Amino acid sequence: MPYQMMSPRLPLGRTYATSGALALGVDLSAYLRRHQCGDWGEGLCDEDRQANEDALIQGTRLLSCYHTPAGDRLFIITEHDRSVTTALLPDEY
Repeated sequence: MPYQMMSPRLPLGRTYATSGALALGVDLSAYLRRHQCGDWGEGLCDEDRQANEDALIQGTRLLSCYHTPAGDRLFIITEHDRSVTTALLPDEY
């Protein structure tokens, strides 16, 4: 099922983007929606995907990694308490 049709699996809290993420010139809201719906992106291994599934239950931090159309990587991180979600580049991590 496409992420647009999925229900949110977690609250994002306040959303932020670093200057690097903003400089990509992509629609960050689409990536935030994918993250919120549990589409962890193309850049995670199976172990990291499972860690996110566990984090939904255990209340720990979540990390998604997406590839933009230009080939850049974009991280989205939601903190353990779900108060803040940040879009950033890997070198800003």
